[in-house]
Formats: sequence, structure tokens, C-alpha cells
Amino acid sequence: MNVGVPRWAIVGVATLFSAYVVILGVYALDRVDSTGPVIVAMVLFAAAVVVTLLPIGPTRMPIWLAAFALSALIAVTLLVSSEIPHPEGSGYATWYVAGEGALMTIVATRLRPGWAWAGIAFLAAHTLLWAGPIGLVNLGVIGSASWVTVAHVISLALTRAGRETRRFALAERETTTWQAAQEAHVMERQFRLGRTSAMALRMLQTIERSGGELTPAEREECLHLEGAIRDEIRGRRLLNDAVREQVMDARRRGATVTLLDEGGIDDLGGDDLERVLDRLAEAIRDTDADRVIARTVPEGSDVAVTVVGLRSPDEHARALGLEDDEDEAVALWLEIPRAIGEADPEDQRASAASVAKR
Repeated sequence: MNVGVPRWAIVGVATLFSAYVVILGVYALDRVDSTGPVIVAMVLFAAAVVVTLLPIGPTRMPIWLAAFALSALIAVTLLVSSEIPHPEGSGYATWYVAGEGALMTIVATRLRPGWAWAGIAFLAAHTLLWAGPIGLVNLGVIGSASWVTVAHVISLALTRAGRETRRFALAERETTTWQAAQEAHVMERQFRLGRTSAMALRMLQTIERSGGELTPAEREECLHLEGAIRDEIRGRRLLNDAVREQVMDARRRGATVTLLDEGGIDDLGGDDLERVLDRLAEAIRDTDADRVIARTVPEGSDVAVTVVGLRSPDEHARALGLEDDEDEAVALWLEIPRAIGEADPEDQRASAASVAKR
């Protein structure tokens, strides 16, 4: 908790005031029956002040330290008051009241107000029984309670301010993250639009020149371009120049190619991503499947992309009306690993070739 004042300054003021109170007690030793218990009480009080001012643990005082401060308050109160013959006219002999107020103020400042108020309650109850109601005012118990009240209020305000500061900082980080994501989406959209424009420009010019009268080959090429544009949306990071080229070649030879990037390779980059995409392009080039589906695998798996190639029933099956999606044969099954050491590419090729032979 940063209160805007150096810690050494706060500790210095508390130390000086505590020392001043002890000096007053020494000055009034002639007013007590026996100096031994009072001196012990002074040493115990000084030890409690020093320990509570030390940077032990976090800003919030440990419970054992708060319990020690409260125990010291009780012991000091009983030791000193037992040696004062009469509360009236005791002068500085009741130094412990101000000292214990300072001690409990430290406890409250270090975010243990419950223990501080317990100490003030004991001091008030003892003074009420020992010196009567007037003693609460004459001996300074009211003043000690006022110090703890101020410390408690300030601590609550600072704690609330710290909580609000953390909340605002979290909101700022979330806003920054959201803004970065939006900028990334804008850049991604601009990139995809640029790719789409580059791919479709020539065909759009052809359509304009012909007045919309396209040849069958040109119409078929329009369908291929539509698929390429769809790849830019659904394929995302599954695309590089090699994959685009092989996908277009596969479609031109009559195959149906589907690329689905579901975010499974967002963690890949650089050489690993290029290796995966080059292997995907190679698989699409080498297969004679009628349908090819490439899909990313969720993060956490050793596999980055799965590639499945399906071959439709032969012409005789289609002639007999036996064509069915369930009758499609697996011509390719390939799992492209995320890292080179996670699977042997040669074993992958052999596995794909054995499946294709079936």
C-alpha cells in the first residue's frame, strides 16, 4: 500500500514519538511504588514498537505479530498501573496510555484494525475500572482511541484506493488487449481483401470485357476462384503460396478441396509453420482423391494438421445407383506433426500410400 510518504519517514516519526513517551515514563519514575516492573514494561513496550515497525511480512501485519502487540499492551498496562498508587496526580507515570495508543495506531495502519480496537477496548475497560469514567479523559484514553480511529479510516480509504487502482489497471489492460485484437482483425481483413482482389481482378476484367458472356471454361474457372476466396476465409493459416497453387491444381483436375483452420496452429510460426504447409501442399499434389479435407488439430496435440482424401465409387457403382457417401474409399490419411521430432515424415508417407492402395 503506497501512501505517498516514504516508509522511513513514517517509521521515524513513530519511533521518535514512542521514544518520547518512554522518556516521559523515565522522568516520572519517582511517582511509582516500584521501578522494577515499570522498567520491564518500558522494555517490553519498546520491543513491541520495534517489532511492529519492522518490515516483517507484507503490508498487512501477520496475525502472530498483531497478537504479540496486543499481549504487550495488556502486560504493560497491568505492570505500570499496578505500581501507581493513585491515578489522580500521577502525571507522566501513566505514559503507557499514550504509548499504547501509538502502538495500536501502528497495528491499525498495518491493516489489523480488529486487533487494534481490541487493545483500545482493553485499555478503556481497565482505565474505567481503575480510574473511573473521568480517567478516560484525564489519562488520554479518548485521545488514543481517536488516533486508532483516524488510522483505521485512512487505512480503509487507502485500501479502497488501491483496489480501485488495480481495477482500473485491469480495465486498461483489457482495453489495450481489445484494441490490439481489433487492430489485428482490421489488418487481417485488409490482407484478406487484398488477396481476394488480387485473385479475382483478372476474372472480373474478363467478365467486364465479355459483358458477362463467359465460356464454359471461364465459368468453371469462376467456381475455382470462388473456392479460393472461400479458402482465404476458412483456411486462414493453412494457406501459403504452395498450398494455394496445389489446391487450385487439384480443383482444376476435378477434386473437391476443403481447408478448415480452427485455430489449432496459431501457436506455430516461422520454419515450423512453413514445414507443415509445405507438407500439406505436397500431400494435395500427390493424391488422386476426389475429395480432400485438411483440418487443423486443437492445441495440445502432437499433430498440427490432419489430411483426409476420399475416392468416390467407380463408374459401375454410379451406373447401378449405388453411389453413397458411406461408400467412399479412403485414399489418403495423413497426420502432419507440429515438430520434426514428433513423427517421421517418411512413416507418414508410407502410411498414406498404404491407405491409398486399399
